[in-house]
Amino acid sequence: MTLFAVIPGIVLLAFLGVTVGPLLVADRRYDLRDPDTDERNRVESHQDRAGLDVDRVALIKSKRRAIELAVHGPPGRRVMFVSETVLEDLDDDTITALFAAEAGRVETYYTEFRGIAVGVVLGILSATVLTLVPFGPGFVALALIGFVSFWVGRRVQYAADDRAAERVGPNPLAEAFQRAAELRGVEPRTGSWQTLFEVQPPLGDRINRLRDRADW
Repeated sequence: MTLFAVIPGIVLLAFLGVTVGPLLVADRRYDLRDPDTDERNRVESHQDRAGLDVDRVALIKSKRRAIELAVHGPPGRRVMFVSETVLEDLDDDTITALFAAEAGRVETYYTEFRGIAVGVVLGILSATVLTLVPFGPGFVALALIGFVSFWVGRRVQYAADDRAAERVGPNPLAEAFQRAAELRGVEPRTGSWQTLFEVQPPLGDRINRLRDRADW
């Protein structure tokens, strides 16, 4: 009976690790400050245009011109982390588009889905390792749920991109992704057999999909 009680705990810890963990890590990893009045007004203007609703905005003090923009935390505790470089080096349309991308992920509960998927997979894996379920059925269930999670996760991310594109347009969103990647010094990659085992679709595929949508 004790072993069976362990599984829900593992599932819960995994879910919290995915949904709350990044918030705690970001709070400790970055050198943060609150935006001043002008910055707050500018950020709120972009939020309004992008449809992004968060509970707090924290600016990351940029020492190496890094482009950082992400929303972390569960509903009711969502924090948007934005590097100073975003406000200094990106034009307003690009910033709004990137905010819209985060709004799409919030509205589709992308992070929460990942937390549930990881929790269920680890729960089944733990049950199999602890011999609470036979190895054969446990392995099949693990493989099946893992595959479904990868597929659904990509659909959720694409749905988030679609929501963002409805607000700012598919081409501006694609250009914003491209611009942010350039400033980070990375080339957006496209899908391969290796990316089939990732919940997040490659950025290059997301950009191409948005550009194809603009041509419809």
